[in-house]
Amino acid sequence: MSTATHTGITTWTVDPTHAEVGFSVRHLMISTVRGRFGVVTGTVTVDEQDPAKSTIDVTIDVSSIDTRQEARDTHLRSADFFDVENHPTMHFVSTRVDGDINGEFRVVGNLTIRGVTRPVTLDVNAEGRGMDPWGKERMGFSATGKIRRGDFGLNWNQALEAGGVVVGDEVKLSIDAELIRQD
Repeated sequence: MSTATHTGITTWTVDPTHAEVGFSVRHLMISTVRGRFGVVTGTVTVDEQDPAKSTIDVTIDVSSIDTRQEARDTHLRSADFFDVENHPTMHFVSTRVDGDINGEFRVVGNLTIRGVTRPVTLDVNAEGRGMDPWGKERMGFSATGKIRRGDFGLNWNQALEAGGVVVGDEVKLSIDAELIRQD
């Protein structure tokens, strides 16, 4: 973070070319599959005097899912999982920000997947703040969290002959985002 003192309420947009929502989930009970959503948009309003009043509103294009295996991605876009035809986006809206927004903090909010909304808590790190070569102020953040896919109606699975299931229920999230200040 820069050492400059920041005051007031500022509005920032997610830089879609520098934002990624990653995930990992257990596969066959023996390994982990990783993927990402490459199209992320949103707005963050930062209240420098009272960071708890800061807000985050992010939309993720579910069709941008990428697990590096097209057949799996097609299945994930289908009605078995995300049902992109009927639910093309995921949406996160914060309800609370706790901690030092210039360091480590938590964001609590509501995540909507497939029309189902559940509370989610993200552990966030401020990665830096400064001017880019084109005169725009930027901030970077990384975040982690966990959800249970069954909580959102993502219930497809198959039992394994030796016990267990094809896809684990716990999904680990890893988010990196760069924000651009709006004047």
